Amino acid sequence: MKSEKFNSVPVKSSDITPEPLYLSRRQFMKVAGAAIGSVAAGVLLAACKPSPSEQPTSTGQPTPEVTRVSGTPLPTLTASTDELGNPLNSYDDITNYNNFYEFTTSKTAVINKASQFQTYPWQVEVGGLVQNPKTYAVDDLLNRFVQKERVYRLRCVEAWSMVIPWVGFELADLLKEVEPMTSAKYVRFETLYDRTRMPGQRDGSYPWPYTEGLRLDEAMHRLTILGTGLYGKPLPAEDGAPIRLVVPWKYGFKSIKTIVKIEIVEQQPATFWNTLSPQEYGFYSNVNPKVDHPRWSQKSERRIGDSGRRETLMFNGYAGEVESLYAGMNLVKDY
Repeated sequence: MKSEKFNSVPVKSSDITPEPLYLSRRQFMKVAGAAIGSVAAGVLLAACKPSPSEQPTSTGQPTPEVTRVSGTPLPTLTASTDELGNPLNSYDDITNYNNFYEFTTSKTAVINKASQFQTYPWQVEVGGLVQNPKTYAVDDLLNRFVQKERVYRLRCVEAWSMVIPWVGFELADLLKEVEPMTSAKYVRFETLYDRTRMPGQRDGSYPWPYTEGLRLDEAMHRLTILGTGLYGKPLPAEDGAPIRLVVPWKYGFKSIKTIVKIEIVEQQPATFWNTLSPQEYGFYSNVNPKVDHPRWSQKSERRIGDSGRRETLMFNGYAGEVESLYAGMNLVKDY
């Protein structure tokens, strides 16, 4: 399986994120949500930089092997670089250092909190404005759709970034199978809501379950995938197993984890962070250095593991692939 070529801005070899310093997209989000009520902006900005005690370290324990009970195995990861020749990194620390607030607010505790979370059997309901609604078992998704290797940059809304490899399949393949109606305009995603199995959801300050949305043409774009694997292995629970969304030209919080429902709709759906603070988190959330967050600039970013900052690229460097989706739009107003 070979990495695909993308019409994107080149990434230097030095730009590859060291995996031991991988950060989850949700580290800032918990703080930002609290800030709506009481946390000062200075605290929020400080949250963008992990303290030394939060840096990932090896646990010394063997990494749990993630397996599925049945079905065709994921393709073996064969690429050693991204599409621009940048080398990939290891697997261990990304699974030992992560944020998933449905389980815990501690990054280093997620692997333990989520280790007993059962992701098999699993079903994803796909319905709404479709001709052929379906409910897929996770093995259906793995067996019916071509699993591809994708190496994408990820830009967090809090102004840090990284590069990471995924395995998954194009969301368009699934949507074509269910046949959206002519009235369909948007795709709504929903994560599992189970306060017993995901104790972090007992925090009533958030509008659980986590929901996200894309315009239909965004969802149908070839870069948009449903991730089923990480570094050639099935997704671990702490990273959104068994299936999550990955949209590389948008801020990371758009890539919803642990999906149980996909609904095709006519009206723009409400989303988790846009519901909490619409003036800060727009529906589109495209990476755009010209549109600052109300509390900080988006013109530059800190690549995790680097000491300095770099210029933020429009659409996270994928402008050649996706800018035509927004022709004629005011990307400052429709942020």
